[in-house]
Amino acid sequence: MSVDAVTVRKIAHLARIKVNDADVPHLQQELNAILTFVEQLSAVDIEGVEPLTSVMPMPMAKREDVVTDGGIPDAIVANAPVSEDRFFVVPKVVE
Repeated sequence: MSVDAVTVRKIAHLARIKVNDADVPHLQQELNAILTFVEQLSAVDIEGVEPLTSVMPMPMAKREDVVTDGGIPDAIVANAPVSEDRFFVVPKVVE
């Protein structure tokens, strides 16, 4: 895949980045170099390679998956301008 000048301008627009016309050719080369590198990565054989969480072999730290209310509902709404029965009170937006 190759990136042209129009695509560079479109990417800049989507990213909300102002790009001068003089910078477009340089950015085009940079983006093409990145895409070439990504294509090279897809050629690497990763069959049988397990994902890593760290370079040192160690078990992943896990916590029990339990739904709670946090145990501190009064503290959560303590700084709210208006609260009622441990809920935030907000102005109605949609009618």
